[in-house]
Amino acid sequence: MTGTPVRRRHSPAVYRRRRLALLIGVLVIAGVVWLLIAQPWAGSATEPPADDKPQSQSTADSLPVPSGGAPDPASTGAVEGSVVEGTTTETPSPTPTAQPCVASDIAVEAVTSQDSYTGDEAPQFFIKLTNNGGDCTLNVGTSAQSFTVASGSDVWWRSTDCQSEPSDMVVLLGAGQTVSSAAPLTWDRTRSSVDTCADQTRPQAPGGGASYHLSVEIGGITSAQSKQFLLY
Repeated sequence: MTGTPVRRRHSPAVYRRRRLALLIGVLVIAGVVWLLIAQPWAGSATEPPADDKPQSQSTADSLPVPSGGAPDPASTGAVEGSVVEGTTTETPSPTPTAQPCVASDIAVEAVTSQDSYTGDEAPQFFIKLTNNGGDCTLNVGTSAQSFTVASGSDVWWRSTDCQSEPSDMVVLLGAGQTVSSAAPLTWDRTRSSVDTCADQTRPQAPGGGASYHLSVEIGGITSAQSKQFLLY
């Protein structure tokens, strides 16, 4: 008579292996669920490292100066290139996050180094602007600047007629801040035009106490008043 086979009892080692396999399976499933919920890769993809985050731009310290305002900048004192406190304008600075300036909040003033010039003295010009509003941004680059000299209705000279390599520079203007040109722009006392930039014999502006007026524009904002000066 054949009896029922006796089931062999597994050794403790077999049970331990089974429990270990079950534990590993549970951990794997839990890890997959955590990855689907937490999505740790999302944060690393959207947030750059601290060193790569854009830096806020500081407020402007001074204004760049246009170049090429006369046939020979070396002889007239026109400044080649444009510099703002150790920052060149060849490469535009990162755009600040403040809102663009409102024209009504910005006061632009035309400034001359003297009220009158005698003999061979060359007039030197500056732009001065004051932000009467809150923090805002403005393009103060050489591409956004214009100096104009007129005698009555007769326009004698424009800085943009023979300007070379104009560039943009968007800066942050602090509330109540006043800034001026980093250096003067010099007028050689001749009549300018886009057709005479290389002409060394351009007509000389009359002296003898003749009255002239300087008007300036920056960032699309024109000086409220012109600045009078005399040539002798």
